[in-house]
Amino acid sequence: MMSKSLKKYPRASAYIDRHGKRRWRHRKNGKSVELGREYDTSEFRQRYKAAEAGKPLEKSLLQVPSKSISALIAHYYATSDFQNLSSSTKAVYRGILEEFRNNYGNLSALSISRRHIKAILMQKANTPFAAKKLRLRLKALFQEATELEWRDDNPVANIKPIKAKSKGFHTWTEEEIEIFLAHHQPGTVPHTAMTLMLYTGAARIDVVKLGWSSIVKGRLTYVRQKTARSNGMTISIPIHSSLQKVLETIPNDQDTFLQTKTGKQRSEKGLGKDMRIWCDAAGLSDCSSHGLRRAIARRLAEAGATANQIM
Repeated sequence: MMSKSLKKYPRASAYIDRHGKRRWRHRKNGKSVELGREYDTSEFRQRYKAAEAGKPLEKSLLQVPSKSISALIAHYYATSDFQNLSSSTKAVYRGILEEFRNNYGNLSALSISRRHIKAILMQKANTPFAAKKLRLRLKALFQEATELEWRDDNPVANIKPIKAKSKGFHTWTEEEIEIFLAHHQPGTVPHTAMTLMLYTGAARIDVVKLGWSSIVKGRLTYVRQKTARSNGMTISIPIHSSLQKVLETIPNDQDTFLQTKTGKQRSEKGLGKDMRIWCDAAGLSDCSSHGLRRAIARRLAEAGATANQIM
């Protein structure tokens, strides 16, 4: 990777700073220019271009305080904790943090207090689940500030989450499951998708990857994407007879069970949007793919499974 990096940016090199973090800098004619901790980002490229031309950094870059919220977010993105996340989780976290950066990026990460954080979270009081997600991301963000020795405290650490009045995603009833399967007949993609999720408990990001290669010694086996970059949790479950009947209708040369008409793997987001359309078509406006996992837990509980078995 290093040799490839050097070819793209010949005078850029990495080094470890006093905090044990990797940083990048540009060296030319005995002059050194900092490029930041994130490699090949927009800011990295702007700084590299300016350093190559021997020109000062753009005014917009110089205006950002060195220990601003924006700078802290850049540091956080470069941490191993963030880099080891799955691509889908990274995208979710970036969406939350970039919205925060747009609103507060130029503020100092040193002076923001617990009071300020509480006020920011209260702005999302009407959407408590969004507030909860923001609180968790900010907690991780300011933990990085303590690791960098920018701060001695984490202003988010002792802030309680805003209580949600909503019960979350609707749990499918048996009647609703029957309505969906009756409306979308066997052999259709909606019927196959529903059966796969219902009898595997797989998340959307995992179920779109399942195919004939996932069948190992008569069991459905796959590695959860959420853990693929950490301990790589392997799921191996028996194939339910209802699922087996559906799988028998899928051609053996099909790469994934839910692939698109063009033969490409269906995306996680695409499946979510399709499920919304399929549920609405069946007259199930309260139902979604998220609620199916709750239905599975309900079924297991009704069958006498313990809490640990359900987990």
